[in-house]
Amino acid sequence: MFSLLAGEGTALVGPGQRISRSELRAASSALAARLHALGFQRGDRLALWLPDGAGWLQCLFAAAQLGVLVVPISTRFTTAEARRVLGVAQPRGLVLTPHFLKMDYAAAGRELAAEIPGLIIVEAPPHALLDGVVGEAPVMGGAQDLVCTFSTSGTTGVPKLAPHTQDSILRHARNVAAYFDMQGGAALGALPLYGVLGFMQAMAALAAGGTLVSVPVYDPIACARAIDDEGVTHFFGSDQMFDAVLAVPGASLASWRIGGYAEFVGWAARVATAADARGIRLVGLYGSSEGFSLLAGRDWRAPLAERIPAGGTPVSAHIEHRVCDPESGAVLPKGQPGELQLRGYNMLPHYVNNEAATEAAFTPDGWFRSGDLAVDEGSSFLYLARLKDSLRLRGYLVDPGEIEAHLATHPAVAQAQVVGVTLPGRGDVAVAFVILRADADEAGLQAHCRAGLAAYKLPLRVLPVAEFPSNNGPNGVKILKNKLRDMAEAALKDPA
Repeated sequence: MFSLLAGEGTALVGPGQRISRSELRAASSALAARLHALGFQRGDRLALWLPDGAGWLQCLFAAAQLGVLVVPISTRFTTAEARRVLGVAQPRGLVLTPHFLKMDYAAAGRELAAEIPGLIIVEAPPHALLDGVVGEAPVMGGAQDLVCTFSTSGTTGVPKLAPHTQDSILRHARNVAAYFDMQGGAALGALPLYGVLGFMQAMAALAAGGTLVSVPVYDPIACARAIDDEGVTHFFGSDQMFDAVLAVPGASLASWRIGGYAEFVGWAARVATAADARGIRLVGLYGSSEGFSLLAGRDWRAPLAERIPAGGTPVSAHIEHRVCDPESGAVLPKGQPGELQLRGYNMLPHYVNNEAATEAAFTPDGWFRSGDLAVDEGSSFLYLARLKDSLRLRGYLVDPGEIEAHLATHPAVAQAQVVGVTLPGRGDVAVAFVILRADADEAGLQAHCRAGLAAYKLPLRVLPVAEFPSNNGPNGVKILKNKLRDMAEAALKDPA
């Protein structure tokens, strides 16, 4: 892992700080010595409840030196949510900053330490480097040691923690840097390091010998200023983030060459087109906590229309994909939608302290079940939706995005989202929600659907809403399809 910090030059630029690679290497080793003095041994776990900055990266590399597994916790989490992560991870220690985003983390840490016997609390200044100790810590960590986890949703409300090894992070960072031509550039870190997309673009920037320009709390004006002031060349985020940054008045953004997005609000074509007009090559991406973000992406050199869809070509020939029937498990031919399955150096070895989830996640022949609906394109794949969000309409497996895209062609529709509801004796039906930019009635919107969609794809209802339910996750604002399904079920029970 320390090879990511090789060489000289600037590793990190953040609010009020500019940290060189040699400074970060030395500070990480000093912190490793401090942690070792506190009793940390290879195989232990260290939770981080820290905002982005030099301290976060310092903890990661110190843990790598000791062979300790880092368990990041969202800085947006309440004490109760952090407690659930700690319950799964069972760490020896917790590094936290006293105050951030109006949250009293110091008080939360004292409460957690009182509940968890032996939990070591280490306080850290926000964004800045932690104090280390004089002396050398042993190098206990190796390539196959687990070094960082990423949280993913659990079906019982308890998070699943997807860990990755030092070797897999290093390999993937180098592959991402090569795929997206990041050598010697600067990447904008506007997504938190506790999320897999923010984390991996940071690692790729370091692997490329470049600089991470950190914006610890996302703000489009701050992002645009950082791009212009620091000569940012790469920026990975969400479609909604890019839309706001591209709209900042007076921003040049001339240095920004390449970026990629997770499409959360249906604006991929809009932002890719706007960026292309300014010489910025944006691409659709694919990734996950279990297999890393930036696992696949469209070719940034391709024409605009080919760069827009989600999915793409894996960034390494050592990442394999196939598409299988979600019921029979049979491998499907190209062009037929099914479950995307993955295999390669990038996949997690297991979930932390969750054997049942690990067993369910892998096929008998060793492929990871992504839970995503996709179409095999040969050397690449097209991501369509989460399988749980896909629709089985009259026996056909339907991507809700197809219906959403057609509704969005109506001049009165600004955005559309489609979910499925199961009706007794009828099976799944589609229900659409739309945000309108002009007056339109439901009958007219349904007529628009009939004019452009097969009969089995027609939504039973098209309901206008002021906004879609969403949350601000580690990779940006994401629409909550489960909340929309609840709204759809309620609407069908009470048609009025």
